[in-house]
Amino acid sequence: MQKYRVYILPLAIVLGLFFHSHIKLLAWFTPYLIFIILFFTYSSLEVKKIRFSFFNLWLILFQVLFSIVLYVVFKSFNNVLSEGIFITVLAPTATSAAVVAVILGANLNTVGVYTLFSNFAVALIAPLYFTFMGGSSDFSFWQSFGSILAKISPILILPFLLAIFIQKVLPTFNAKIIKIQSISFYLWAMALILVISKVMGFIFEENDFNYTFLLWAFFITLIICIVQFSFGKYIGKRYGDAVAGSQALGQKNTVLAIWMAQTFLNPMSSIIPAMYVIIQNSFNSYQLWQKEINHRKQPLQ
Repeated sequence: MQKYRVYILPLAIVLGLFFHSHIKLLAWFTPYLIFIILFFTYSSLEVKKIRFSFFNLWLILFQVLFSIVLYVVFKSFNNVLSEGIFITVLAPTATSAAVVAVILGANLNTVGVYTLFSNFAVALIAPLYFTFMGGSSDFSFWQSFGSILAKISPILILPFLLAIFIQKVLPTFNAKIIKIQSISFYLWAMALILVISKVMGFIFEENDFNYTFLLWAFFITLIICIVQFSFGKYIGKRYGDAVAGSQALGQKNTVLAIWMAQTFLNPMSSIIPAMYVIIQNSFNSYQLWQKEINHRKQPLQ
C-alpha cells in the first residue's frame, strides 16, 4: 500500500477538480476528518517536549509581519488580491502538515508544537487585523476573535486533549493507535478532496470572474508558496530540521483561510487560498514521489 502513496495526492486533486459538483455535498464532513487526523497526529506527541523556541518565534513573526506587508503593497494594485494574499500568508499551519512532514523525515514534535502555536497566534492576531482593515463592519474585535476561536477550538484543542488523556490514562490503547497512525495520511487526502470540491463549486457558481485576475492570482500564489516553503526550510535548517521548517511554514490551513476570507473579507479573496491548496499539495506530491524514488534506489542492507 505504501508504494501507491505517491499517487494519492494527485488523485485527490483530480477528483476534487472534476467531480466537485457531487463531492461538495459532503463538505460538511471536513471538520470531522480534520479532528480525527489531528487525534492520530497528537497521539505520539510528547507533552514534556512542548517548548516555545526561537524556531517557533521566527516562523510566527514571518506569518504575522510578512502578511500585513504584502497586504499594504498590493492594496493599491487590487484590493481583492491583497486580501487573498494577506489571508494566505497569515493562515496557520495545516492540521495535516505533520502527516507529510513525518513521512518526509521531520520530527513530529517540532511540527506538532508549531501547529499548536501558529493556530493560537492567528486566532489572537487575525481579529485585530480584520478590525483595522475594515473587512466587515458587522463584526467587532471580540466578535471576530470569538468566531475564529470557535472555529479553531473544536478542531485543534479537543483532539489534543483527547490524545493526551488517552496517553496518560490508557497507554496500551494509545500504543495501538500509534501503530495505525499512517491512516491519517489517507484521511487527509479525503479531506483534501472535499475542500477542493467546495472551492471549485464556489468558483463555478460565480459568473463574473475576471480571467486576468485569475492569472495574476495563480502566478502570485505560486510565488508565495515558493517563498514560504523556502524561508521555512532556511529557518528549519538553522535549528536542525529543514523539513519541519519547510512544512510548518509552507503548508497552510487553507480550510480556515478560505473560511476567514469568505466571512471577514471580500469573498472573492478566497480564490487565493483556494489556489494555494492545489499548489502546495502538488508540491507535496512531488516531494513524496521523490522520496519514494530515492527509497527504491537504496541498496538492500
